[in-house]
Parts: sequence; C-alpha cells; structure tokens
Amino acid sequence: MAFSELLDQVGGLGRFQVLQMVALVVPIMWLTTQSMMENFSAAVPSHRCWVPLLDNSTAQAGVPGALGPKDLLTVSIPPGPNHEPHRCRRFRQPQWQLLDPNGTATNWSEAATEPCVDGWVYDRSTFTSTIVAKWDLVCDSHALKPMAQSIYLSGILVGAAVFGQVSDRFGRRLVLTWNYLQMAVSVMEWTSTRARALVMTLNSLGFSFGQVLMATVAYGVRDWALLQLVVSAPFFLCFVYSWWLAESARWLLIKGKLEQGLRELQKVAAINGKRAVEDTLTAEALLSAMREELSASQAPASPAALLCTPGLGLRTCVSTLCWFAFGFTFYGLALDLQALGSDIFLLQVLIGVVDIPTKIGTLVLLNRLGRRSTQVASLVLAGLCVLANMLVPHELGALRSSLAVLGLGGLGAAFTCVSIYTGELFPTVLRMTAVGLGQMAARAGAILGPLVRLLGAHGRSLPLLVYGAVPVLSGLAALLLPETQSLPLPDTVQDVQNQAVMKATHSPPGRTVLKSTHF
Repeated sequence: MAFSELLDQVGGLGRFQVLQMVALVVPIMWLTTQSMMENFSAAVPSHRCWVPLLDNSTAQAGVPGALGPKDLLTVSIPPGPNHEPHRCRRFRQPQWQLLDPNGTATNWSEAATEPCVDGWVYDRSTFTSTIVAKWDLVCDSHALKPMAQSIYLSGILVGAAVFGQVSDRFGRRLVLTWNYLQMAVSVMEWTSTRARALVMTLNSLGFSFGQVLMATVAYGVRDWALLQLVVSAPFFLCFVYSWWLAESARWLLIKGKLEQGLRELQKVAAINGKRAVEDTLTAEALLSAMREELSASQAPASPAALLCTPGLGLRTCVSTLCWFAFGFTFYGLALDLQALGSDIFLLQVLIGVVDIPTKIGTLVLLNRLGRRSTQVASLVLAGLCVLANMLVPHELGALRSSLAVLGLGGLGAAFTCVSIYTGELFPTVLRMTAVGLGQMAARAGAILGPLVRLLGAHGRSLPLLVYGAVPVLSGLAALLLPETQSLPLPDTVQDVQNQAVMKATHSPPGRTVLKSTHF
C-alpha cells in the first residue's frame, strides 16, 4: 500500500514509535489497576453478626469473668457450613447449654437463630476498609457486589461503543485525550507492517505490568477510598501529555486532510532522524502516492458496512465473538480472586508475572504460526485449563489456583492476538469502529462474567463449565477467519476485497470462484 511505503520512508519503527509506545503504556498500566481494583477495594473480609455479649460493653459487664471470647462466641453465633462461626445468623438468645462439656454441638434448633438484624462485625486485619464492609454487601446483599462490578463495566461498554465511531470521525488523538480505551490501536497505525505485532505485544504487556502494579499499590494502601484516589490521580498526568501524541497520519490522509497529514509525517521524520525525507515530503507527493486510497475512500464507509459488506460480515461476527470470550472468562475469574486462594496479593502478582512470558511467547507464535492459528490455540487452551479445574478437588487449592492462573495467562495471549488480529482484518475507515465493537463485546462479556458465579448455587462446577466452554467454542470459530500475517493494513473496504481476490487468485485450481465469493 502507498501509506506503508510512506511510513517506511519516515521510519516505521524508530525513536518516534518508541516514545509514542512508552507514552501509551503508562496509562495502560494504570487503566489495568482500575479494572482489577475491586479485588481489593471490594474484598469480602471475614465477618459475623453483631452480638451484645461480644460487642456491647454493658452486656459484657454481666458475663461471668471465667468466660472468654471463644466461649461467648460459641453461645452467641451458631456454627456455619464449614463448622466455623456462621457469617449470616446469630442466636436470638445466648445458648448457654452449648458450654456444657457433656452436651453436643447440635443441641440447638434453627428456630433459635435469626439474621444479623444489628449488622456485622468485620475482620480488619487485612483491609482497614472495603466497600463491602462499608455498605454491608454480605449475606442477603451479597449479589450487590457483582452488580456493582457490572455497573462499572457497563460504563466502559458504553465508551467502547461510542468512542470507536467517534474516533473514526474526529480522529484518534482527540478521542484518546478523553478515552484511553483506544490507545493500543493508535500505535499500530504509526508502525510498519514488520514491527506491528512487536509494538502491539509490548503495549499489551502494559496490562501485565498493571496487574503487578495493582497488587503492589493495594498491599501498601488498605483503605478502599484512599486506594481509589491513588490509582486515579496518575491520569491527570496522562491527560496533560496526551496532547503531545500525534494524530494518525493514515486517518488524516484517508479523510482528505493532506496538509495536516503532511505535518504529522514531517514531524515523525524529524524525530526519527530522517532529515532528507522530511525535506522531500510535499503535499503533491502525498497526493500522488495516496491517489488510489483517496479515490476509494470517497465512497463513505458506515458502521453498517461491518455487517453488510461481503467479506466483512463474517470477520465482524467471529472477531467480536473472540473479544466476548476474552472478557467473559477473564473478568469472571480475575474479579473473584478470593475464590482462587487466600492470598489475593500473591495471586494478583502471579497473574501479571505469568502473563508476561505468555505474551512474549505469543509474539513468537504470531510470527511463526500466524494470526489465525495463534488465536485459535490461545482461546482453546485457556478454556481447557478452566475446564480441567472441574476435575480437581477443592482440597487441592494450590493446583486449582495454578490452573486458573494458567488459564488467565492463555486469555492474556488471546487478548494480545485479538487486538492485533482485529486491526488487520478491517480497513482504516472502519478499524476503530471494529475495535470499538470488539471492546463493547468484551465489556458485555465482562458484565456477564461475574454474574455467572451465581450459578454456583445450582452446582459448584457449573460456573467453571460455562467459563471454559465459551473460549473453546470461540477459538474453534476463529478457524473461519482469513490469515493476515505479513499483509499491509487495508485502508478501504475495497482493499479488503482486493486482498480476498488476490488470495483467491493464488488458491488451488477449482476453488477460485468459491473463495472470491465468500471473502
């Protein structure tokens, strides 16, 4: 493509791309802390009902001095399912007979208990304050926690739906200043075809480092309100320097803004040390080089083209399904670390640490196996790890945690791949809309993911069955997508169709008509 040649001239992977990538990785890391923060700000501490004998000094004054806190707990709180003090019920009256050494632990009736009508007492040894403890999101109100997660992720879903189209109309930098969900793709449009996967993988590592950063910050800040402030303040700095980021010259040229596109290309050439090229870049040269693309772009490409244009409909449906599978299973598991192990700080670090070599390995596989094979393998293997946990006894907590971490690592690889793959499947005029649609599907999956945990009331392994089946089926569906490795980014819908024709031309005899019809 003509723009690929222009990008090679000004430098497809130089100082400018490195600075641009660093400037975007920083907010990616802090964005991850926002997504994962509820593991800590909404952690569920150990709790029990408030009872007078333990929590009212006046009532305690009438208790015989020989009775300690453990005895008072025994007569005030019934045993729970795991023979620990019940978290949601208390005795209406103290059951003194339970202290009789000749009595039995079952010497009481359910009718003698009642809900925690006076509130709860929370263990504050790990967290001084969480939203669960502040608003009592436990017992009968425990479903409000996943609802709160869904409300938060619904806001991101709306952003993905709206800003993908807005950035296609008004440009990447303006939207990026207000919405960092589009950041990774804006890097890709400034990168040469050879280095595209490398840059996208390095950007996706920002999410991995963000996982570790989240655990580190949360370990030092145990109050939910202060934690929210600490992880939100850095975005003020990101907002300030986001005005330095360059607008996508590819988008500017496609939209016919030649003078502005020329200035951006000259800026990149200067930063990359291509002084000779900077002097030869003129509006006439750009117009000549981009004449084919500018001519083709005169036909407006609407979002409806993603589904209505022959060849794009299948790509849209399958890539959207892959995005959904990632969000659904990843957030369903990653936002409930307390169900995976007791040390959520360590688990959060492990998820990030495992994600780093996984994504680096994904870069190798993308260049060796191609986009389609890597997408299929990452989703299927992640799903199999989750399904394997159905066969592991709950007593083997370390093994269950390990399989879950490996499954999340596979989903991280799937995210890296789908981020690259989606950008290569769609033309420039629709790329951000397609990415926005994919992100919307991922957030829709993320909203549904935490709610699936409620199925555990009908079967302990049922949530794992759903979490594992979705990525496996989505990975198999990815076999229907075309391979895009080493192909230049298409600028227009016509470019996509031309690539399909070229693929059909080089296909074995007897299959040309079929392939040119369907792609």
